[in-house]
Amino acid sequence: MQKATLIFLSLVTMFLSSCSSIELFKERTEVKPYKEYTSFVIVNKEIGVKSFSDELLDAKVSNEIEIKMKELGLIYDRESPELVIRYSSNEEPRQREIYNNQYPMWGMRVWDPWMFDPRFMGRQNMTSTKNYELLQLIVDYIDPKQDKMLMTITAVSEASGTKSKNKNLIKSARKVVGAYKDHVKAN
Repeated sequence: MQKATLIFLSLVTMFLSSCSSIELFKERTEVKPYKEYTSFVIVNKEIGVKSFSDELLDAKVSNEIEIKMKELGLIYDRESPELVIRYSSNEEPRQREIYNNQYPMWGMRVWDPWMFDPRFMGRQNMTSTKNYELLQLIVDYIDPKQDKMLMTITAVSEASGTKSKNKNLIKSARKVVGAYKDHVKAN
């Protein structure tokens, strides 16, 4: 019984992790990490620059990056950090056309003897539009001693409302810090 529960939980975990709608792009690596960094600072937080139109959302992203970096064992140091983190965003409203099926469940209704569905009477063009927002979280990791870019990571996702926007940006911040961790460990 316990083995079946363990298998079920691992399958559910794999399914949920594969449903992520956030894509990461690692860009602009000017210098390889030459050591394990021990301290960091988030420039946006220190100088009061807001990267998002919503101040609360900006604070959530900054806080999530700080928490995840501290979980990696780094210390937040304003005076002499070994790593400088700067983030920005791109929030772009977009629309998508949705094509509704005029013949649900029956294909072209070939075998339906009545050929009548009152929901679709007189409707030839069954399209509608859906509004969504393309979100980009762009995080720069900078080595201040060399004054060079360690790397830039961009997380791209889509959101259809405020709730999904908050959720996706928090997930994006987590994934960006995870990508930083993988980059440092690999080199």
